This record gives sequence, structure tokens and C-alpha cells, in this order.
Amino acid sequence: MKQLVTLGVLLVSISASAASLPCSIHPKKGTPSSDLSALAKISLAEAQKTALASIKAPPTATVSEGELEVERGCLVYSFDVRVPGKSGVEEVIVDPGNGKILSHKHESARQEAAEKAKDKAAKKKTQ
Repeated sequence: MKQLVTLGVLLVSISASAASLPCSIHPKKGTPSSDLSALAKISLAEAQKTALASIKAPPTATVSEGELEVERGCLVYSFDVRVPGKSGVEEVIVDPGNGKILSHKHESARQEAAEKAKDKAAKKKTQ
């Protein structure tokens, strides 16, 4: 029985951590996009520099997209970094409140296209 309770607690904590990022800024739901930059404590340029350094990107790497957005209830800087010789992109999420890396994952070209389509649909829905 004790093992079942422990397993249940573990599963709940895993699903809770997957639902939200450990970020420092949680904008109120419905905050206009135009108001988000006032909440950030570090600049887009600083966050981009941190993102590139965190993945040890070569000087030839380029940021194909970088934006301040709300993701899973957190204000984040999201960067798609293209590394020459590597397919897809490195997606790096930086906390605009403290500059810490919240997430880094490789996205294949297919995953990147699916995420862009999802983002486009979400933005269209909010307009």
C-alpha cells in the first residue's frame, strides 16, 4: 500500500512539473502581448546571448526566431537556433526574470513545423 501511495505522489508531481515551467514571472491570464516586455527584467539580446552560450553554439549558428511569449503560464524568451550541419533547430527557453535556462530541446524539421502551425492557430484564435 505504501508503494502505491508513493507511486501516486510521484506521478502527480511528474505531471505537475510537465504542465508548468519553473519560471519567475507568471503574467495574469489575458495580459496583452504589448504589456509583456514591461514584465521582463532582462533584454531579448541578453537572453539570446545566454541561449547561444548554453548550447555552446558555434559562431556560425543563427537564431531563426526569438520572441517573448507566454508558455504554460510562464513568461519566457523562446529561441530557435539553427546550427550548420544539423537538421532542425535547437529550441532554448530562457527566463526573462532571471536569465536562467528553463528548457533546451532539439526539434526535428517536422516537430518545428507542427509547433509553428499550433502557434499560428493559437494566435489566430486570440485575435
